[in-house]
Amino acid sequence: MGKFQVLDHPLIQHKLSIIRDKNCGTREFRQCVNEIAELMVYEVSRDMPLEDVEVETPITKATTKRLAGKKVVVVPILRAGIGMVDGILELIPAAKVGHIGMYRDEETLQPHEYFVKMPDDLENREMIIVDPMLATGGSAIMAVDALKKRGAKSIKFVCLVAAPEGVKAFHEAHPDVDIYSASLDEYLNEDGYIVPGLGDAGDRLFGTK
Repeated sequence: MGKFQVLDHPLIQHKLSIIRDKNCGTREFRQCVNEIAELMVYEVSRDMPLEDVEVETPITKATTKRLAGKKVVVVPILRAGIGMVDGILELIPAAKVGHIGMYRDEETLQPHEYFVKMPDDLENREMIIVDPMLATGGSAIMAVDALKKRGAKSIKFVCLVAAPEGVKAFHEAHPDVDIYSASLDEYLNEDGYIVPGLGDAGDRLFGTK
């Protein structure tokens, strides 16, 4: 079973508290979402492999460590996931960016894929899917489906707030994918919103209703 990890670093928790506040404006919300994503990458990337390289310091030659292995692809689920991309690219500037677009059928509440644009050779890349919310888990599950269908083997999912229902559904569908979140919230309400949550992340990021 994939792991579910809450990243409870004080700076992450402080910034999450700021964006939970309904009076947090668009600019500050957007900035904090990116900053939280940037702080989370530190832990999400902990198991990235290293290789020895030789460098010449101002003093002498030395054997040091650099990242080795798979190239990273950051995959935001449109549209709210876009709000986390720049923060991750701050620390992994060479990462590629893929996009997955979903819409929710208002009758069935099921997500449908309408746009997928990825770099090539997903099999040899480390995929990091980002979306501020893991609510029912429907969109996240479908995003992983879309990547696996295109050959991805190494996938992580990163969110800001998660509902227990979404974590359970996600791991039942994709037991091989780890989830990283800044918080495990209480439950989903009858409208499918995470409680206490932070409202509609897309609307708050982009100033829409």
